[in-house]
Amino acid sequence: MKNLFKNFFLVLIIFLTISYLFSLYSSKSTPVEKIGLERLVQEINNEEIASITVKGDNLSIVLKDNREQTADKEPGESLSQLLHNYGVSPEKITAVNIRVKNDSTATIFLTTVLPLLIPILVFAGLFYFIMRSAQGVNNRALSFGQTTAKEIDRHKNKITFKDVGGVKEAKEELREVVQFLKQPKKFTDLGAKIPKGILLLGSPGTGKTLLARAVAGEANVPFFSLSGSEFVEMFVGVGASRVRDLFKKAKKSAPCIVFIDEIDAVGRRRGAGLGGSHDEREQTLNQILVEMDGFEADTNVIVMAATNRPDVLDPALLRPGRFDRQVILDEPDIKDRYEILKIHATNKPLAQDADLHLVAQRTPGFSGADLANVLNEAAILAAKKNKKVIDNEDLLVSIEKVMLGPERKSRLLSDKEKEITAYHEAGHALVAHFLPHTDPVQKISIVARGQAGGYTLKMPERDKHLQSKQEFIEEIAVLLGGYLSEKIVYGEVTTGATSDLRQATGLARRLVTDFGMSEKLGPRTFGEKEEMIFLGREIHEQRDYSEKVAEQIDQEINNFIHQARTMAEEIINNHRQELETISHELITKETIEKDAFEAMVGPKPLA
Repeated sequence: MKNLFKNFFLVLIIFLTISYLFSLYSSKSTPVEKIGLERLVQEINNEEIASITVKGDNLSIVLKDNREQTADKEPGESLSQLLHNYGVSPEKITAVNIRVKNDSTATIFLTTVLPLLIPILVFAGLFYFIMRSAQGVNNRALSFGQTTAKEIDRHKNKITFKDVGGVKEAKEELREVVQFLKQPKKFTDLGAKIPKGILLLGSPGTGKTLLARAVAGEANVPFFSLSGSEFVEMFVGVGASRVRDLFKKAKKSAPCIVFIDEIDAVGRRRGAGLGGSHDEREQTLNQILVEMDGFEADTNVIVMAATNRPDVLDPALLRPGRFDRQVILDEPDIKDRYEILKIHATNKPLAQDADLHLVAQRTPGFSGADLANVLNEAAILAAKKNKKVIDNEDLLVSIEKVMLGPERKSRLLSDKEKEITAYHEAGHALVAHFLPHTDPVQKISIVARGQAGGYTLKMPERDKHLQSKQEFIEEIAVLLGGYLSEKIVYGEVTTGATSDLRQATGLARRLVTDFGMSEKLGPRTFGEKEEMIFLGREIHEQRDYSEKVAEQIDQEINNFIHQARTMAEEIINNHRQELETISHELITKETIEKDAFEAMVGPKPLA
C-alpha cells in the first residue's frame, strides 16, 4: 500500500509537469488584442495593416506600428473571398502582405492529439502501477518462505587468512577445510569425508565471522551469510521453509560455505519447556538437523556457525555428522594483539613515536574488536586535534576511553570530594605497588571516566592464564585499599567504595564456591547455576549443600576478606607518608603516570 501511494503521487507529479510545460508552450508571453472582421476591413481600407498570416481559421495581424492583433474568420472560406464580400477593393488587398501557413504535424499533435492522449496515458500508467504493486505483494507472499541469506561477493573486498591476526591454531584447523574445498578428490580417494559442519566458539569480538569469510576467500568459493534470528518468524513453518530453500540454493552453488551467525538463536536445547514442543524455533532446528543429515558424500557444502554460548546448544547439533569440528577462538595474547593492531593500522597514518607493542602490552583481555575500536578512537582523537598522524599519546588515551569511557570533565567535585577521591585512589595504588603478586601501576587519575570518579590503571607485564590463591587475596587487598585509606585518614568511609566492596566480596565467594581454595571446606565447588536467562539475570541457582555448609561458606568468605584487609592495612600504615605525597600530587595535577609514581614510592618489590 505504501508503494501504491508513492507511485500514484509520482504519476500525478509527472502529469502536472507536462500540463504546465504544455501551457507554457501554447501561451504567448505578451497579450494580443482580438478584433472583429468589421474592424479588420476598416484597418485594411485605412492602410494600417502591414501583414496578415492565415493559419486555419485564425488570422494573425501585424500593424504598421508593429502592434499585433488576432481575428477569426468563418470556417471554409478564404480570406480573399471574405474581404471581397465585405467590399474591399483589390488594390487595398494587394497592399497587404497576406501569407497562408498550414499546421505542421507536431502542431496538430500538440494542439489536438496530446490533450486527448494525456488523460489516457495517466490512467494507463496508474493502472499499470496498481497491477505491479499487487503483483509485488503476491511475489512477497510467495517468497516469504525463501531464504534471506546474502551471498558475499568473493571478488570484492576479498578476505584471506592474512587479514586475520592471531588465532594460529584455529587457522591451521581451517586450512584443512580449504583444502577439502579446493581438492576434494584428494581426500575422497582415501575414503575421507568432507566435514559437514564447523562450529566457531569464542567470546564476542574474537573474529568468528571474519575467520569464516577468510575460509571462503582462501578457497575462492561462494559464501552465504545470515543470522540465526533470520530463520524465526511469527508464522509457524516459515523458518523450516527458509532452511530448505537455503540448503537447496547452497547445493546449486556447491562447492560453497553457508555461515550462520549466532546459531544459538535457533539451536537452543529442545524441551526446555518454553514455547512448547512445536514452536517455530524448534521446527527450524529440526529442519537444520535433517538437512545436514541429507548431505551426500560428494556434496561440497560446508556449514559454518558461530556462537559465544555453546552451553545452550542442543546436543543433536554437536554430535559427529552434524558439526563435526569445533574451533575455539581464544582471547589474543600479547603477540596476537600486536598482529591484530598492525592489520587495523594499515590504513591509518601513525607517527614515528607510535608504539603498537606498548598498546598490545596495555590491552590484556582485549578482543580483536576492542583493539580495532582502540585504533579508531585514536584516529578520531587525532582528527579532533587537527593532527595529520596518530601519535602515541592518542593511542594511550584511547585505551583508557575504551576501558573506562570518555573523560567527564564537566563533573565538578568540591575540594573535599576531590581530596577524598585522591586518598581513595592513592590507597589502591599504594597497596597494588607494595604487594609482590599484583600488576604494576601504570597510571592514577582522579578525572572522572564513565561511571568511575577516579581510577588506578594496573596492567600485567605478561599474559596470565593461571592464578594462585595468594594472587587472588592480594587482588582483594588492592580492592580494599581505597576503602581502608578513607577509613584511616578520615575515620569513616563514603559511598565511593561500593563498587570495590562488591567486587571484593564476589571474588572471595568465587575462591570458596568455584575455585575450591578454602582449606576448611576442601577441594569442591558449591552450587549449580542454571544457564536459563530471563530479563538478563539467572532465575535459578540450585543449592547442592546444606544450611550448615552455607554458614561455613560465609565464614570462609569473611576469612579471605579479613586476610586481605589485614594485608592492605599494614601497607597503608607503614607507608603513610607516601600516601600523603601521592594524594597531594593527585589534588594538584589530577593524573600521575607510572614513572612519576615510582619516583615517589620506589621500584615495585619482586615476587
